[in-house]
Amino acid sequence: MTSSLLETGAALRFPRISPAGQAGTSFKPEHLAAIIAESGPQGFFEVHAENYMGAGGPPHRALERIRRDYPVSLHGVCMSLGGPQPLDREHLARFKTLVDRYEPALVSEHLAWSTHLDTYLNDLLPLPYTAATLSHVCDHIDEMQTAIGRPILLENPSTYVLFKDSSMSETEFISEISRRTGCGLLLDVNNVFVSATNHGFSALDYLRDFPLSKVGEIHLAGHAEQADDEGDLLLIDSHDGPVADAVWRLYEIVIARRGPAPTLIEWDSQIPDWPVLRAEALAAQAILDRHAGHREASHAHG
Repeated sequence: MTSSLLETGAALRFPRISPAGQAGTSFKPEHLAAIIAESGPQGFFEVHAENYMGAGGPPHRALERIRRDYPVSLHGVCMSLGGPQPLDREHLARFKTLVDRYEPALVSEHLAWSTHLDTYLNDLLPLPYTAATLSHVCDHIDEMQTAIGRPILLENPSTYVLFKDSSMSETEFISEISRRTGCGLLLDVNNVFVSATNHGFSALDYLRDFPLSKVGEIHLAGHAEQADDEGDLLLIDSHDGPVADAVWRLYEIVIARRGPAPTLIEWDSQIPDWPVLRAEALAAQAILDRHAGHREASHAHG
């Protein structure tokens, strides 16, 4: 799969606007009026594909209004790429319809499974990192990319359990998926921190081994703290608050190594007023701009 697939098909319905070097936010319809009223650039917006699989109505009118002026990232949460059974052809067709309708700048899905037979579990569940699961995940990604006519970005998971039969690390598994399928990667820095804390490994070591050159988008989000059955700290990828200081520090390390990448603030419950969410995106934008300036200065002196 190559990016040349983006050039095929019918004439564009919306302007082609790149999110390169920009920070954005999850789009919530209740913020539409505030977004329209605010002057100046506001980055890009990401939506969950499954919220727009109806034919029309207010959700589509709001998204069409946003898409006229801003790049959109289309983020799937129910494709179940890691599941053992075949992809749901009807769901895949609905996803393709959205890609064709909104011509998103970025398209992504999760490394997870979320279905059993004909039931959607409304969760993103982990999978063992074995040769067998690698094979069927790659097959599913190939099928999805062929159906929508473009590469996707695959997101690393937040995990709460590990599998004894895993034969490779998560970073090795993800790297091999990208190599085999040509997909890009969506690096969720909060997921890295959540998983590292829950399982007791080093987030810095994980990021050192992660193929940052394949990263086409970054996610940042808040998490919640709980206690597990033994009373130990358990982090939950809750998307219900501001980005934690530790996640901001990891993000700055990633941007220093990889260079600026489109960065999305996820905030999906206990949604704040627009200025609060926008402030999180502006904090990310400041980091992106600072490192873009560093790179320009180093090239000027090279």
